[in-house]
Amino acid sequence: MLRLENLVKQYATGDKALRGVDLVVPEGQVMALIGPSGAGKSTLIRCVNRLIEPTSGNIWLKQTQITGLRGGALRAVRRRIGMIFQEYALVERLTVMENVLSGRLGYVNFWQSWFRRFPQSDVAAAFHLLERVGLSEFVDKRADALSGGQRQRVGIARALIQHPDLLLVDEPTASLDPKTSRQIMRLITELARERGLAVVINIHDVPLAQMFAQRIVGLRAGEIVYDGPPDGLTNQQLTTIYGEEDWNQERSSDSEAAELTLEARATV
Repeated sequence: MLRLENLVKQYATGDKALRGVDLVVPEGQVMALIGPSGAGKSTLIRCVNRLIEPTSGNIWLKQTQITGLRGGALRAVRRRIGMIFQEYALVERLTVMENVLSGRLGYVNFWQSWFRRFPQSDVAAAFHLLERVGLSEFVDKRADALSGGQRQRVGIARALIQHPDLLLVDEPTASLDPKTSRQIMRLITELARERGLAVVINIHDVPLAQMFAQRIVGLRAGEIVYDGPPDGLTNQQLTTIYGEEDWNQERSSDSEAAELTLEARATV
């Protein structure tokens, strides 16, 4: 499905964000990309959909080589790649329905997009997706009136209405509370399974990644230092990825903090 071959990204300063990354993500797999800040996680995702230009290497989506595409050919392949952003990237003044339908802009002509006139089949698909993500009652509500979790659900529906082959997800739970974070990750993984999508999720929350991803890839300084199942991510592997730390204590603290948060909410 997605294949990266010796992918390199070097900036004008000489710094290398990616150092010859080789990676294959098969159809239907949910892969979590973890690593410290500056490891190259966001750069990798943005190179795949060409928001950032790779310095060298090849990117394949099925039989299409993405690197080197320009103009209409690049726009066509981007339609096959759904993107869910950390900061939601919604148009605040537009309604939930209008934001979801914006995922179809690459499929309609200029005047249809200008007047936001979409085929009835697109509108029906948007209603179906909003029901699936639990927002059927918010169709006409403006995006700026939504909570963080609701905004992320709109972003998920907007990405899926493209009917993508690949879903790229950039820090989907960074601004969310523990309960909502689990709900969003569960929703993404369920939808990926239903649609047979390959999914790459850039995420800082390691326990959450282990809970929902089928595969973990750890990046450090632009190189893959771990690639395997969630239960293979030992303390030694975490040290290789993030550096020296008391991981047993860290995991215990994370668990206790999550329990305290949920208990506090239950008493409100």
